[in-house]
Amino acid sequence: MTGVVIAAHNEASVIGRCLDNLLADSLPDEFEIVVVANGCDDATATIAAARNTVRVIELAEPSKPAALNAGDAAIDAFPRIYLDADIVLTTAGARALRDALLCPPKATRPAGCPTLAAVPRRTLDLRARPLMVRAYFAINSRLPVFRHGLFGRGAIAVSRAGRARFERFPDMVADDLFLDSVFDQGEKSEVDQIETVVAAPLRTRDLVRRLVRVRRGNAAMRAAAREGQVTVPVRNADRFSWLRDVIVPEPRLAPAAVVYVAITVWAAFLARRNAGAAEPWGQDNSTRPATPIVRGDSCA
Repeated sequence: MTGVVIAAHNEASVIGRCLDNLLADSLPDEFEIVVVANGCDDATATIAAARNTVRVIELAEPSKPAALNAGDAAIDAFPRIYLDADIVLTTAGARALRDALLCPPKATRPAGCPTLAAVPRRTLDLRARPLMVRAYFAINSRLPVFRHGLFGRGAIAVSRAGRARFERFPDMVADDLFLDSVFDQGEKSEVDQIETVVAAPLRTRDLVRRLVRVRRGNAAMRAAAREGQVTVPVRNADRFSWLRDVIVPEPRLAPAAVVYVAITVWAAFLARRNAGAAEPWGQDNSTRPATPIVRGDSCA
């Protein structure tokens, strides 16, 4: 059995699609799924509970780490997939992530170093996005960190041995960075045959807001690691990877790099200016459907 934990905050517009795709071709008792609806004032819990194989837990306060910890405590199955509610992961995709942890190909890992965490390949949905957003992701999508890290996919599978590396998710929003820091490079694997489609923000201002949230969360995680509040070594950001790893090999992308640097610097300024502000359980609502997707409307 494979465990699936979905932390969902006001995800009524997408949670049905997420669950229906995951369960579409599933066998009886193949998945143990818990949806942790946290701080919701919409129909997230009701829509999820309509799938009778899904367990729903409701938390009063919006908190992704609290939701992840509550989901972990509620299920026993491994491997375990941490899945974002707005991501479409098919039954076959979930099986591929599971199999990557159960039977990792020896050619993809050092001898004696098993795969403990696996992610799908990431594809960005840039349809109808403005030039500034497309230029930013022309650089971002080519950064090595997004080829080798666990973040930016919306789905991370962890083995039982991998989950034993830490007790709880820290009370911070950068859960992807935390998980990525738990494992060495040889213990992580990208499953090439499956992909998750990640919707890019529809507007440049939405992109900046997303980057500000990410930067604040990552900065808080790194500060906690320095102070010993987080016991894993959180990697530092590589500020010049865009130049060394993207522009030098592909000089034709220089115009896009100007946009990338400008947006990155502006988001960094905004993140520092409000560094002491409380970080909400944020999401980019510009990419969510206007109305809930209910049973029968699921689509890949």
